Amino acid sequence: MFEIKPLNPETYRRQTRRSTLIIMLIFVLLGMLLSTLCVMVFGEPGGNNFRWNLAGMVTGLLLTVALVRISFWEQPWMAPAVYGWRLKRNLMRITNVMHHVTAGVSVNDPAALQLLRFYHLALTQMHQLDANSSALSQMVHEIDRHKERMDKLGIDTDQPRLNLAWLAAVKKIEVTR
Repeated sequence: MFEIKPLNPETYRRQTRRSTLIIMLIFVLLGMLLSTLCVMVFGEPGGNNFRWNLAGMVTGLLLTVALVRISFWEQPWMAPAVYGWRLKRNLMRITNVMHHVTAGVSVNDPAALQLLRFYHLALTQMHQLDANSSALSQMVHEIDRHKERMDKLGIDTDQPRLNLAWLAAVKKIEVTR
């Protein structure tokens, strides 16, 4: 289950830039080291060693991805980037069933209403963390209207956790076209 955590956008951006730079530096170093090693071991002096350079860079990329997923993913310095990735991943899960969510909201289905509220809260945070205020300002009216609708129906508007049961329930809603 994913939960929206309060984060300072400036701190988040600073920390994610730092982790990105660390990973980029590791990739560059591994790529250069492995390219040089491949050329030294398999290359021809004075020959075209492009394929060995490319093989070293691809191997460096694969090793970097493996390091990130196996070792770095759980490190504290990666936590903001991992949180951002999970936030966007969960937003995409909802976006993929948005036609069901919309159909459910139109008939006041509680799961759809709560899921859309979580989506709005998560999307708001994503735009704030990414400093994308223009996209957020375009959605404020829709977000406020949906919150008012939930208030009128007596449904709690504080939905900081993604309940997987909402997704399952919403997928069962019939979509009419």
